[in-house]
Amino acid sequence: MTKLVSVRLLGADEAKGRIGQLAEVLLDCVEGGASVSFMLPMSREKAQRFWAQVADSVARGERTLIAAEDDQGIVGTVQLITDMPENQPHRADIAKLLVHRRARGAGIGRQLMEAVEAAARGQGRSVLVLDTASATAERLYERLGWQRAGVVPDYAFMPDGALCATTFFYKRL
Repeated sequence: MTKLVSVRLLGADEAKGRIGQLAEVLLDCVEGGASVSFMLPMSREKAQRFWAQVADSVARGERTLIAAEDDQGIVGTVQLITDMPENQPHRADIAKLLVHRRARGAGIGRQLMEAVEAAARGQGRSVLVLDTASATAERLYERLGWQRAGVVPDYAFMPDGALCATTFFYKRL
């Protein structure tokens, strides 16, 4: 089991400096079968480009990046996307809840979700939305008080190319 050191916000500069660790978490999740927008095979360069784009978005104030770290480095992340249309300043999207396989089962997903909800409250957001293809994550969200809005069949592909349904959730803060 992993020793959790901290769950905290990562600024743009720190995210840029830790792209290698962030990429490792993303690669591990995709290689483990997580449907998080990427297909196999996935290169380290693609994962690093993704995190560079996230860091740039953080720098522009469009999203908040939260990371969980243990004594070996970053083991999990989640993002709060706040770049919303003008008629939705009260809302945000939760994206890319990722936990490295070596750190699963230690409550890191829960801690990341609690941290991202606190960040959303701190930014004046009152409605959060997310989607997931994982039955395991669905249980986590339900335990944290998220409401299931519905399921869309064949919404996305798993990393291996199989179609999967996606469940949408929302939470009022």
